Amino acid sequence: MESQDIKPREPQDEHIVENKELSIWEALIPVLALVLMLFYNVKYAFGDDALSGSNQFILLLGAAVAAIVGFFNKVTYDQMLTEVAENVKSTTGALLILLFVGSLAGTWLISGIIPAMIYYGLQILSPEIFLPACVVICAIISIATGSSWTTSATVGIALVGIGNALGINPGMTAGAVISGAYFGDKMSPLSDTTNLAPAMAGGELFSHIKYMTYTTVPTIIVTLIIFIIISLSIDVSGSTDTSAMLASIKESFNISPWLFLVPIIVIFMIVKKTPPLIALLVGTLLGGVFALIFQPEIVKNITGADNLTFLSAYKGIMNAMTVETSIATTSKELNDLFSSGGMYGMLGTIWLIVCAMVFGGVMDAIGALSRISKAVLNLFDSIFGLFASTVISCVGLNAIASDQYLAIVIPGRMYAKAFKDKGLAPENLSRTLEDSGTVTSALVPWNTCGAYQSSVLGVDTMHYAGYAFFNYLSPFTTLIFAGFKIKIKQLASK
Repeated sequence: MESQDIKPREPQDEHIVENKELSIWEALIPVLALVLMLFYNVKYAFGDDALSGSNQFILLLGAAVAAIVGFFNKVTYDQMLTEVAENVKSTTGALLILLFVGSLAGTWLISGIIPAMIYYGLQILSPEIFLPACVVICAIISIATGSSWTTSATVGIALVGIGNALGINPGMTAGAVISGAYFGDKMSPLSDTTNLAPAMAGGELFSHIKYMTYTTVPTIIVTLIIFIIISLSIDVSGSTDTSAMLASIKESFNISPWLFLVPIIVIFMIVKKTPPLIALLVGTLLGGVFALIFQPEIVKNITGADNLTFLSAYKGIMNAMTVETSIATTSKELNDLFSSGGMYGMLGTIWLIVCAMVFGGVMDAIGALSRISKAVLNLFDSIFGLFASTVISCVGLNAIASDQYLAIVIPGRMYAKAFKDKGLAPENLSRTLEDSGTVTSALVPWNTCGAYQSSVLGVDTMHYAGYAFFNYLSPFTTLIFAGFKIKIKQLASK
């Protein structure tokens, strides 16, 4: 992701509140309450529909529990509200990106861009290589752009669509997309988290990237091997004959290679460090223009007009950007695939992010985040224990604070001195922050990254989490390296 679009202020300037009067048990009360409420809500009450609103309210209830703990520890209402406001403000860019991704998906659907990707993808990507190909494609795009979010919003959407058309479990496809996207996000010098981790640890960017390859490359290789085995073993219902789907797409849309010009322009803008909000806006508008050029009948039919006039064209494109839009074809599978919620479809995710930031803001305001991190650090005394405490803190903060940046900033600040005292170079800390903080954010449904990926790809977080092998293997890899003392860089002696 790109920090200038996610955080109005620099992530390394994030203020961390400490409260010496707060005990570790008091700090854990809101966490335990939240976990129990979420468990009951998902397991027994709403199941997969929990993200439709009930989980959002439970995050607010968790914030209320944290606020009560804060009141008993002399934290004022105004202090909590100020921290919540800062947290919500910090997600301004993320919320705008979500809205633009919704509008972009709408115009890319009615223009035929997404159908064209699926049309050509069905002919090129066979089921035998599809999942590992998803990993490689997304890794390349993410390295080039430095953004897992942009990768998911462009090629990720198309790949999930192709996978659905082939009859592949969408959770598998989304897991492959996210695995590749977060590999590139970690390794790209353009990524904000790749720059943030060494800044927090006191290291240097390219030394950090070089040191990350020791754990990241083996993890992505294992991930590819797993996906190759899955691809060779799954029974794909849509793999026997896709001619009917291809004919249906060709019949419903004017398919042309020229449609790829729009995503190429968007990716080129990102590579040239154009802010993603601007790139997504350009992609959305170009999608609308291409819809008028290549699919005028579809634009006309959206509004039910007899003729394509300026008014009907305007209404058709605006509807695709903002509300639910569906394109009917002769294929039942494609009818489910060729639909978009527009900006309206992103409102549930925005609601989730705001509620998560309220909980994280109150937890930070009462000093709970700082207290929990310090307590975890005190549990361990060995070098392996130091690495383990960092991993636990990063993963835990992704769930508690619901924010990837806090999961890097807080442990980075808290543990930098501990690593130095053990004679360990800052590359050890920065690598561990990335191996556990960056990648696991997409596995938490109420984290900004998990909510975003689920919304953009159209696959529930819990459905893809089990297949995002790279993301949950990375923390184990870094612990294995620490346990066997592999590539543990020492501080240079003066």
